[in-house]
Amino acid sequence: MTNPDDKSRGVAVPTGRTSRLFRMGGIAAGIAGGVAAGGLRQLATGRRPDMAHLLLTPSNALRLTDGLSHMRGAALKMGQMLSMDTGIVLSPELTAILARLRDDAKHMPPKQLQTALNAQWGEGWRKRFVSFDVRPFAAASIGQVHRATTLDGRDLAIKVQYPGVRASIDSDVDNIAGLMRLPGLLPRGMDIAPLLKAAKAQLHEEADYRAEAAHLRRFGDLLGGSDAFIVPELHEDFTTDAVLAMTYIPSDPVEVLVNAPQDTRDRAARDLIDLVLRELFTFGAMQTDPNLANYRIEPATGRIVLLDFGAVRGIDPAQQTAFRKLMNAGLDTDAAAVRQAMLDIGYFGPATPPQHQDLIQRMFDTAMVPLRLDQPFDFGTTDLLERLRDMGMVIGNDRDLMHVPPAETLFLHRKIGGMYLLATKLRARVNLRALLENYRVH
Repeated sequence: MTNPDDKSRGVAVPTGRTSRLFRMGGIAAGIAGGVAAGGLRQLATGRRPDMAHLLLTPSNALRLTDGLSHMRGAALKMGQMLSMDTGIVLSPELTAILARLRDDAKHMPPKQLQTALNAQWGEGWRKRFVSFDVRPFAAASIGQVHRATTLDGRDLAIKVQYPGVRASIDSDVDNIAGLMRLPGLLPRGMDIAPLLKAAKAQLHEEADYRAEAAHLRRFGDLLGGSDAFIVPELHEDFTTDAVLAMTYIPSDPVEVLVNAPQDTRDRAARDLIDLVLRELFTFGAMQTDPNLANYRIEPATGRIVLLDFGAVRGIDPAQQTAFRKLMNAGLDTDAAAVRQAMLDIGYFGPATPPQHQDLIQRMFDTAMVPLRLDQPFDFGTTDLLERLRDMGMVIGNDRDLMHVPPAETLFLHRKIGGMYLLATKLRARVNLRALLENYRVH
């Protein structure tokens, strides 16, 4: 979520299917116009137009990101989800463009907020509060968050879903898919239908605030009494399908730790990485949105406040077993077992050419290097992220590589990648092998 302080007036969310389709059509038309103009300029100079480069010009990138940030909902969320791609699905250029969407959400104006809450709580809802700040303190792709005090003195954070979001999910995803299928952005013949189906299912779950409330309650129970984490308490009497009410916890952005003592930074990174492992191997459920705004620091205790449980994915025992086999094989540097585990999980298929399998396995082996060390890995001095990015660009630029890993695997990588970025930002030093050994079954 983003802080909307610099967007004082707010921007209304287009709510109807027709208005959203019109908005998306305007984005596509603007991009097409830019492509046409650029192509004519290249032809005038005797060059053959390069469709991929024409699509990804700075002006077209601005049209895409600005248009999606105004639409919000599944259109913006889909762009944010795709921006965490490792290069296996999208071209590196498009991934970089979509990265702008991670922190680009606009809030709706007070009048639209009032209408939305009238629909959820009834027109007399203001009488239930001593105060309700109509200015949100956070805004994201699907909803925005307000602070309020109830008549009985509860200090709440109220997340309000943008109107029309749920009804537009399928059409939004289909429209984004149409943009993705423009020539040059995906390998010819790549089947992204399973990924789009999973994205729609995930977005429908995220738009169901009662489902998120259940996840919030579950993670609160799982982490109850933790010295490292705190989860806001659910307040069911104000929660509906499109409004989520929870305890407001005073907290600071996780970035305040950047200048904290080394041991404080190390502990925060270690705790968050260990939480990913617990989610994968113990909880059987993972919060897959690694947006830094979802992690905050409680000043009084130093605990990490965990927010936003809309993107929780279940992990079944078969998946846990498969990833444990991959972890064990990677730690043991057993190339044959790694290849089989990656095949079982779906990083590549039986029909994937051997050279492409080798390329993906080399990327995995590179990522495993710090996990095999039985000593603290210094996230602040390594160039591993750049090397992995370069390898991902090679994969993303290989227009003959048509295999798409399962959506569940991509969601997992999204979370792992986010934790790596956070640990790098904190310049943390963590013994990763020691953490993994706690979840290894010999």
